[in-house]
Amino acid sequence: MSNTVVQRLIGALNGHDLDAVEACFGEDFVGEWPAHPAREVHGPARVRQNWEMIFKTSPDITIAMTNAVEVGDETWGEWHYTKAAGQDLRGVIIITVRDGKIRRSRFYMEPVDAAGAAVPGGPRLARD
Repeated sequence: MSNTVVQRLIGALNGHDLDAVEACFGEDFVGEWPAHPAREVHGPARVRQNWEMIFKTSPDITIAMTNAVEVGDETWGEWHYTKAAGQDLRGVIIITVRDGKIRRSRFYMEPVDAAGAAVPGGPRLARD
Protein backbone atom coordinates (compact mmCIF):
# COMPACT_ATOMS: atom_id res chain seq x y z
CA MET A 1 0.00 0.00 0.00
CA SER A 2 1.39 3.37 -0.98
CA ASN A 3 -1.01 5.74 0.81
CA THR A 4 1.29 7.45 3.32
CA VAL A 5 -1.59 8.97 5.32
CA VAL A 6 -3.14 5.55 5.92
CA GLN A 7 0.32 4.18 6.80
CA ARG A 8 0.79 7.02 9.31
CA LEU A 9 -2.64 6.31 10.78
CA ILE A 10 -1.83 2.63 11.34
CA GLY A 11 1.47 3.58 13.00
CA ALA A 12 -0.26 6.15 15.22
CA LEU A 13 -2.97 3.68 16.22
CA ASN A 14 -0.46 0.98 17.09
CA GLY A 15 1.61 3.53 19.01
CA HIS A 16 -1.52 4.72 20.85
CA ASP A 17 -0.47 8.27 19.86
CA LEU A 18 -3.65 10.35 20.03
CA ASP A 19 -2.01 13.52 18.66
CA ALA A 20 -0.73 11.63 15.62
CA VAL A 21 -4.09 9.90 15.11
CA GLU A 22 -5.96 13.21 15.19
CA ALA A 23 -3.44 14.82 12.80
CA CYS A 24 -4.37 12.30 10.07
CA PHE A 25 -7.92 13.66 9.74
CA GLY A 26 -9.28 16.76 8.01
CA GLU A 27 -11.68 19.11 9.78
CA ASP A 28 -14.42 17.99 7.36
CA PHE A 29 -13.93 14.29 8.18
CA VAL A 30 -16.99 12.03 8.30
CA GLY A 31 -16.72 8.43 9.53
CA GLU A 32 -19.69 6.37 8.39
CA TRP A 33 -20.93 2.98 9.59
CA PRO A 34 -23.54 2.06 6.92
CA ALA A 35 -24.83 -0.91 8.97
CA HIS A 36 -24.78 1.13 12.22
CA PRO A 37 -25.72 4.74 11.32
CA ALA A 38 -25.78 5.94 14.95
CA ARG A 39 -21.99 5.39 15.11
CA GLU A 40 -21.25 8.14 12.54
CA VAL A 41 -18.37 10.43 13.57
CA HIS A 42 -17.61 14.01 12.48
CA GLY A 43 -14.24 15.77 12.74
CA PRO A 44 -10.81 14.87 14.09
CA ALA A 45 -11.62 15.83 17.70
CA ARG A 46 -14.37 13.18 17.79
CA VAL A 47 -12.00 10.62 16.24
CA ARG A 48 -9.55 11.40 19.04
CA GLN A 49 -12.26 10.96 21.71
CA ASN A 50 -13.26 7.60 20.27
CA TRP A 51 -9.69 6.29 20.14
CA GLU A 52 -8.93 7.62 23.62
CA MET A 53 -11.82 5.51 24.93
CA ILE A 54 -10.72 2.49 22.85
CA PHE A 55 -7.12 2.72 24.14
CA LYS A 56 -8.40 2.86 27.74
CA THR A 57 -10.77 -0.10 27.37
CA SER A 58 -8.44 -2.11 25.09
CA PRO A 59 -4.85 -1.26 26.10
CA ASP A 60 -3.44 -4.23 24.12
CA ILE A 61 -5.24 -3.41 20.87
CA THR A 62 -3.25 -3.69 17.66
CA ILE A 63 -4.35 -2.80 14.16
CA ALA A 64 -3.23 -4.22 10.83
CA MET A 65 -4.36 -3.76 7.27
CA THR A 66 -3.93 -7.22 5.77
CA ASN A 67 -4.80 -6.35 2.16
CA ALA A 68 -5.52 -3.15 0.26
CA VAL A 69 -6.54 -1.78 -3.10
CA GLU A 70 -6.04 1.87 -3.98
CA VAL A 71 -8.17 3.60 -6.60
CA GLY A 72 -7.79 7.35 -7.02
CA ASP A 73 -8.14 8.98 -3.60
CA GLU A 74 -9.64 5.86 -1.98
CA THR A 75 -7.98 2.97 -0.17
CA TRP A 76 -10.11 -0.15 0.27
CA GLY A 77 -8.50 -2.20 2.99
CA GLU A 78 -9.09 -5.40 4.91
CA TRP A 79 -8.45 -4.56 8.56
CA HIS A 80 -7.82 -6.71 11.61
CA TYR A 81 -8.13 -5.27 15.13
CA THR A 82 -6.86 -7.65 17.80
CA LYS A 83 -7.79 -7.41 21.46
CA ALA A 84 -10.48 -4.84 20.80
CA ALA A 85 -12.46 -5.00 24.05
CA GLY A 86 -11.25 -8.59 24.40
CA GLN A 87 -12.16 -9.72 20.90
CA ASP A 88 -10.91 -9.64 17.35
CA LEU A 89 -12.60 -7.54 14.69
CA ARG A 90 -12.16 -7.96 10.95
CA GLY A 91 -13.66 -6.18 8.03
CA VAL A 92 -13.28 -3.59 5.34
CA ILE A 93 -12.69 0.12 5.80
CA ILE A 94 -12.85 2.41 2.79
CA ILE A 95 -10.79 5.55 3.37
CA THR A 96 -10.84 8.69 1.23
CA VAL A 97 -7.75 10.92 1.40
CA ARG A 98 -7.53 14.39 -0.15
CA ASP A 99 -4.87 17.05 0.37
CA GLY A 100 -2.93 14.85 2.79
CA LYS A 101 -5.83 14.26 5.21
CA ILE A 102 -8.45 11.56 5.69
CA ARG A 103 -11.78 13.09 4.70
CA ARG A 104 -14.12 10.11 4.83
CA SER A 105 -14.19 6.52 5.99
CA ARG A 106 -16.81 3.81 5.73
CA PHE A 107 -16.55 0.97 8.25
CA TYR A 108 -17.74 -2.58 7.66
CA MET A 109 -16.16 -4.19 10.74
CA GLU A 110 -17.56 -7.13 12.68
CA PRO A 111 -16.43 -9.30 15.60
CA VAL A 112 -14.78 -12.56 14.58
CA ASP A 113 -16.83 -15.60 15.61
CA ALA A 114 -15.23 -18.41 17.56
CA ALA A 115 -14.54 -21.47 15.41
CA GLY A 116 -17.49 -23.43 16.84
CA ALA A 117 -19.97 -20.56 16.95
CA ALA A 118 -23.46 -21.09 15.62
CA VAL A 119 -24.26 -19.33 12.38
CA PRO A 120 -27.47 -17.55 11.45
CA GLY A 121 -29.98 -20.01 10.05
CA GLY A 122 -28.81 -23.04 12.00
CA PRO A 123 -25.79 -25.15 12.90
CA ARG A 124 -22.71 -25.46 10.73
CA LEU A 125 -22.71 -28.39 8.36
CA ALA A 126 -19.84 -30.85 8.49
CA ARG A 127 -17.48 -30.62 5.52
CA ASP A 128 -16.28 -33.67 3.63
